[in-house]
Amino acid sequence: MSLTVLTSTYRLRSICRLRRIQSHMMSSHVEQEVLVEKVGRAGVITMNRPKVLNALNLSMIRQICPQLKKWEKDNETDIVIIKGTGGKAFCAGGDIRAVTEAGKVEDSLAQDFFREEYVVNNVIGGYRKPYIALIDGITMGGGVGLSVHGRFRVATEKTLFAMPETAIGLFPDVGGGYFLPRLQGKLGLFLALTGFRLKGRDVQRAGVATHFVESKKIPDLEKELVDLKSPSAEDVSRVLDSFQNKSSLDSEKPFVLDKHISDIDRLFSSSSVEGIMQNLKADGSEFAKKQAETLSKMSPTSLKITYKQLQTGASLSLPDVLVMEYRLSQACMRGCDFYEGVRAVLVDKDQSPKWNPSTLEEVSDQSVEQCFSSLGEKDLTF
Repeated sequence: MSLTVLTSTYRLRSICRLRRIQSHMMSSHVEQEVLVEKVGRAGVITMNRPKVLNALNLSMIRQICPQLKKWEKDNETDIVIIKGTGGKAFCAGGDIRAVTEAGKVEDSLAQDFFREEYVVNNVIGGYRKPYIALIDGITMGGGVGLSVHGRFRVATEKTLFAMPETAIGLFPDVGGGYFLPRLQGKLGLFLALTGFRLKGRDVQRAGVATHFVESKKIPDLEKELVDLKSPSAEDVSRVLDSFQNKSSLDSEKPFVLDKHISDIDRLFSSSSVEGIMQNLKADGSEFAKKQAETLSKMSPTSLKITYKQLQTGASLSLPDVLVMEYRLSQACMRGCDFYEGVRAVLVDKDQSPKWNPSTLEEVSDQSVEQCFSSLGEKDLTF
């Protein structure tokens, strides 16, 4: 069979898979993927795809974004609450499989998804009314983008936070280049490169969440919030503080990274990812060995892009970071590691991606720089 025929067959299969995904995304169930309601003077958004841990798709983004803009201007709406249904997840991330299928056949979803998702992130970051994300469960990737830029983020003992993108050939997007370098010391860089998972109270201790409230108290918290009369941000803060003060679960446990914070600051202080790897290998401690082993499994290209993303984002505004990240998203769509990472982790699940290039040394500074280049008329704008 000729290469042309093979390529055409592969492309046809990808198109068919994409069409199936898109027809599902645009099915009659779309209106139920996001539940929108007014409760008193509060706007409440509930992500309602519990079978897929409330994974964020384009149709959900297209419901959430205009609703947020409408409520921001509405004199009858004082606060916005966003949450997930199903008891396991707030939102476990974006619908990445659909995006990779689109990228393979150069379908516009590969641009539209990232572009419109980042627009929502920016709306949340500049929201003029109290925005409260109840991150009661798994919160990764796209779910972080829907919460971390808001004024209030409430974690519970069920919260599981991570930005695991370097393991699938991507980078910690949705404004990761803005909030991660603003965490204490080198903690953000550590979380970005390794995909380290934070649980429960530690999500607040790291600075990702603003409050910690026990999961069983969340319904009462929500009721008290929606019953507030013309609340200011300070009024909301007082309610959240009072519920936090009544939540003593795990308060005696130290921060999971407490004894490693100084190590993280020392080991992850380097002018390159190669330098960080050298630091880890030379250190010899069990913690350092474990991090070196973790990084050795990640996409070398993703690690280098992520390092520069956080280094650059530390001095940029959120909108400027999102413009930068849209450029990076499209560079990943043009490359090969994203498709290979999704195949290895999410599709075939063999956990054995074949990265290209396969080593940090083979990823040139020039190739990394190109990922940050302007897209001209195709750049993200707000």
